Amino acid sequence: MSEQNSPVAPALAGEGHISGGIPPHDEKRSVLNRVLGGSAGRSIGLIIALLALFLVGTITAGDRFANFENVLTIIRFASIIGVVSIGMTFVITAGGIDLSVGSVLGLASVVATLSWVQDFADSTNWIVMVIIALAVGAGAGLINGIVIAYGNVVAFIATLAMLVAARGLAEVLANRTTQIVRQQGFLDFFRGDILGVSILIWIFAIVVAAGWFLLNRTTFGRRTVAIGGNLEAARLAGIKVKRHMMYLYVLSGLTAGIAGVMMLARTTAGTSTHGTLYELDAIAAVVVGGTLLVGGRGTIMGTVLGVLIFSTLTNVFTQNNLSTSVQAIAKGVIIVIAVLLQQRFANRAARK
Repeated sequence: MSEQNSPVAPALAGEGHISGGIPPHDEKRSVLNRVLGGSAGRSIGLIIALLALFLVGTITAGDRFANFENVLTIIRFASIIGVVSIGMTFVITAGGIDLSVGSVLGLASVVATLSWVQDFADSTNWIVMVIIALAVGAGAGLINGIVIAYGNVVAFIATLAMLVAARGLAEVLANRTTQIVRQQGFLDFFRGDILGVSILIWIFAIVVAAGWFLLNRTTFGRRTVAIGGNLEAARLAGIKVKRHMMYLYVLSGLTAGIAGVMMLARTTAGTSTHGTLYELDAIAAVVVGGTLLVGGRGTIMGTVLGVLIFSTLTNVFTQNNLSTSVQAIAKGVIIVIAVLLQQRFANRAARK
């Protein structure tokens, strides 16, 4: 009985000490420090950075930047890499990495636009193309998960191998050509809009909502964070770590498949070059958003803000006709700053 009650006593004592021994202004300062040092504080910082970019765009590009249509363009541009980044958030939160998502996206787009697939879609329904793309993504993720979880291969090496293999398979299947989407029903649906907002943006919003719920309101999400925080402790707590890690890579592959469908809608073509370097963009967005590279902490909304920051940065550079090389340098600086801040927060948490 004493062991069960022991965690409660310090908490009650702590509450009494705060209310009775700390002056009101110090108490408020302590609460403020906790808020600013937590996820809310990090989100506020990202929102400020995003608003600052919008201000720069408005000042430098004027009405060409500051209009509703351009805002939708920014979000639409962010939607594909954003969907990929949601899956990446789960993997990195658990302490893993997935370098294959860009290649898997390209492979899914190629397989979904093969002649026999489109012929079958013509005789049935365009949804066949979507199902096949999602199956390709989930299948590639399953292979990654099995190799990593049950083959005990380091995630970096296993997904790097899938990156090369998936891109190569896509080139073989497409015969190094661009395959045009000729299924009109597919194009009509995915290039349409609801309430004036592109279907691609709605898909992004749905994936974000599902990802947030899965990470923050389910045992799946809690297990993901626990594995990233301390894998051995998670195993001793009864979590089936290997199986869960496999599921995470399936999820990452599935989001890459969804992004492949979105890419087909945006470009009306499937090619092995789709998704090139998307894995790096996704990792950058996740890290800038506040998810720890070492695992144990993940944030879906932070990832969304990270994606929007990079998308807005690209739009500002495009509107001002600036070099893509300078844009790449700016992205690199942002990533380095984000990692340095992560290390600072991690060291502060360790000291506490």
